[in-house]
Amino acid sequence: MAYRPLSCASGSSVPPLSRPQLAEARRVRAVELFEEGGSNPEIARAVGVCAESVRRWRRVWEEGGAPALRRRPATGRPPKLNDAQVETVRAALERGAQAHGFEADLWTLERVGAVVERVTGVSLSRASVWRLLTGRLGWSLQRPERRAVERDESEIARWITHEWPRIKRGR
Repeated sequence: MAYRPLSCASGSSVPPLSRPQLAEARRVRAVELFEEGGSNPEIARAVGVCAESVRRWRRVWEEGGAPALRRRPATGRPPKLNDAQVETVRAALERGAQAHGFEADLWTLERVGAVVERVTGVSLSRASVWRLLTGRLGWSLQRPERRAVERDESEIARWITHEWPRIKRGR
């Protein structure tokens, strides 16, 4: 039997498959080859995996059929905030910290957590607030520069050009 290996068409406008999608495509192709009566080593070469994977897939296929080899959604606890709530939080945060009654327009995890609880009614831990900001909202950590409000750039430049050389010469 001749088998066609799994490959993507080059130059097509179809986006490349993600790793989970590619793995599922391999398993689907293996099922087609199971049904054609292919041997495990031949199928392993055709789909580009080891023979042990094909043996495992064949056992699963024999017990549950082709649907048993389909990709399943990720397990785990569902997020506390749904997509609509995340967008509500995004809009609230984009208004700035001062719009929510904070002195400075600076977001901290505690402040963001308070705003999230105020607009959605959901209380999040600091770690969950961090995941919300960096993961679902795509924000990154920004640290403000620590500069005195009284800082006078022209006076600093004058000191560097006139006073510092005089002090250095005195040594």
